[in-house]
Amino acid sequence: MKLADLARAIRTSAVWKSVFRHGYQDTPRNRALMVLSNVFLHLHPVKVRPASLRFRYTWGLGGLSFYLFLLLTVSGVLLMFYYRPTVDHAYWDMKDLRFVVPFGSFLRNIHRWSAHVMVLFVMFHMISVFYRSAYKAPREYNWVVGVILLLITFLLSFTGYLLPWDQLAIWAVTVGTNMAANTPLLGAEGPFAIVTADNDARFILLGSKIVGEAGLIRFYVLHCVLLPLFFIGFVSVHFWRVRKDEFSAVPLPPREERDRGVRPEEWLKAHPEAQARKVFTWPNLVSREFVAALVVTAGLSIWSVIAHAPLEELANPNKTPNPSKAPWYFVGLQELLVYFDPWIAGVVLPTMILLGLAALPYLDPNPRGIGYYNFRDRKFASGIFTYGIALWFILIGIGYYLRGPGWEIYWPWEPWDHFRPASSVGLSNLPNGLGILFLLAYGALGMLLPKLWFKNFYKQLGPLRYLLVMFFVLGMFFVPVKMILRNVFRIKYIVSLPDFNLNI
Repeated sequence: MKLADLARAIRTSAVWKSVFRHGYQDTPRNRALMVLSNVFLHLHPVKVRPASLRFRYTWGLGGLSFYLFLLLTVSGVLLMFYYRPTVDHAYWDMKDLRFVVPFGSFLRNIHRWSAHVMVLFVMFHMISVFYRSAYKAPREYNWVVGVILLLITFLLSFTGYLLPWDQLAIWAVTVGTNMAANTPLLGAEGPFAIVTADNDARFILLGSKIVGEAGLIRFYVLHCVLLPLFFIGFVSVHFWRVRKDEFSAVPLPPREERDRGVRPEEWLKAHPEAQARKVFTWPNLVSREFVAALVVTAGLSIWSVIAHAPLEELANPNKTPNPSKAPWYFVGLQELLVYFDPWIAGVVLPTMILLGLAALPYLDPNPRGIGYYNFRDRKFASGIFTYGIALWFILIGIGYYLRGPGWEIYWPWEPWDHFRPASSVGLSNLPNGLGILFLLAYGALGMLLPKLWFKNFYKQLGPLRYLLVMFFVLGMFFVPVKMILRNVFRIKYIVSLPDFNLNI
């Protein structure tokens, strides 16, 4: 029997047909049924616009992020067979995975590196969605779901950081959870605290005042059970809304038309038939997703063979490394601690970032650029968003690569000096009266001047949206203002009320 005949016999057998009910003949009906009758593929629309198949449109980041979550789930379940979440066993189980368990080192490596890549892919997916305006009507709610998924992705990676129970893990989590202790009202060390260290936000996270056994088991349950359940719920909604709203990709004019400056919206009015043209998801989109998943898997596998996941010495609460750094994706917040009190750097600013991202679809009334990369017609939105993303990665770069002992700045070629005098020596605070006047002037001028200079901008947004947009914009620009005040004018606080743990 020839190979083709054998394959045909398998595909037409009763066993095969009981599992795969459609697709035996390559017909339009079967291509549609392949998507509709498959528990996974039916989350795709039956047809998509050809523009959405371009790799440079989405870069495959959304599907690859979900694929990495599946890869992390499989590798994580396998790791659970060899891991015990106790302070007596966790670290040594990591050692066993490295040196004793067959393929254990590879398994831990691919889990660790996949987690980092997933964080990057989710961030870049959100950046890509913004630049092609794919968050606008009717996709506003799905963008908000995406913001929630971004937060869950950060928390998944952060809770997994503690599980190896080495020095890197315990002190990175100590830095992160200490910020929770500075939450206004709900943190024992935060402004206007109404709780104590025995029942504040940090205690809820750790089950203790320090990172110990109770914290390890809580992070284990969060990482392996609770957060994955939340992620699955929200990602299901996310895919279902994509299925209902369809891809935002619009057909682009021919190259010669684009070179003459013709916008897609204008071209589509003259060619409405292009808007209706679609191709089957099977196999056009599915085949591309499959190839992308193979490439990512191959890359992670090769990297996991040549690069081991870090594992430092056994966690020791009495031995503090200097410097002690948070995970790289939170190092930007740690860098902000140089310029702001923890309640601002660790609570207020991250909350503003998430709320600002979630509010984007409702604050941006510009109808242009939906479904393609467009900077010319979205200069303000693109400029502010690019500034925010650049500032975030600059802070990460400074904190991760340039901070040394005492959280002092060291150039990569400089040796670390543990006895260097602290740069904070000689800092002074503004008088509170002058500081309050400065903040009021900053807010008033920031709200008033754009309204006077860009009247069309104010008219387009309306009063309420204008106030919200400028609130978030002024919050973003306040970060470099505070950096300049500290590094150039040697000012630590603009307003200082130590009796209330309130310093700005």
